[in-house]
Amino acid sequence: MPWIIIATFVSYLIGSIPTAYIFGRVLEGIDIRKFGSGNVGATNAMRVLGKPVGITVLIIDVLKGFLPIVFLGNLLAPRVTSLPLGIIRIILGIACICGHNWTVFLGFKGGKGIATTLGVLWGLSLGIPALKLIIALTILTWVVVFLLARIISVASVITALALPIYTALLRQGKTLFFLSLILCFFAILRHKSNIQRVLQGKEPRLKFGKNP
Repeated sequence: MPWIIIATFVSYLIGSIPTAYIFGRVLEGIDIRKFGSGNVGATNAMRVLGKPVGITVLIIDVLKGFLPIVFLGNLLAPRVTSLPLGIIRIILGIACICGHNWTVFLGFKGGKGIATTLGVLWGLSLGIPALKLIIALTILTWVVVFLLARIISVASVITALALPIYTALLRQGKTLFFLSLILCFFAILRHKSNIQRVLQGKEPRLKFGKNP
């Protein structure tokens, strides 16, 4: 039990690394929370710091979800024989996402968690082949909705809602379906303000460029 507690805490800390905030400080000497949408995620990094930085932040945030559950999960598996590797990875993955969404380094106020969630699903798919199809479907959903709406938050929320639907349609079992509901809830909770702005017609469309 101590091993799983330690690994969960480490996963949370890794997820808590505020990538966009660090890039803003290092590259421009600014607090990205005071510009654009005020969010510390890849989308706001694109708005404030430019497309190359935003893409870099996106990749790192995905890896924040992928690397801990794969490497820490593999390290834990021989030591925590009471739990299957898949369950261990799910626990570590949820910790990563919580770290990104509620980072200890910024007063427990973090990003939206979409990129890190993608990284977690990617890591889980290594042991669940059918999950690769679910990931492909969710990415396709996100792209289609974004191209139609041109609003990232709309694409993210609709994709989050689609995740448990795809999981149920592909009959991935109760554990994975319950996880998909948790991830969907996290995404909607973190996009609450975005949803309000969408309903008011005030949610901005993504514009690439550097404009701090």
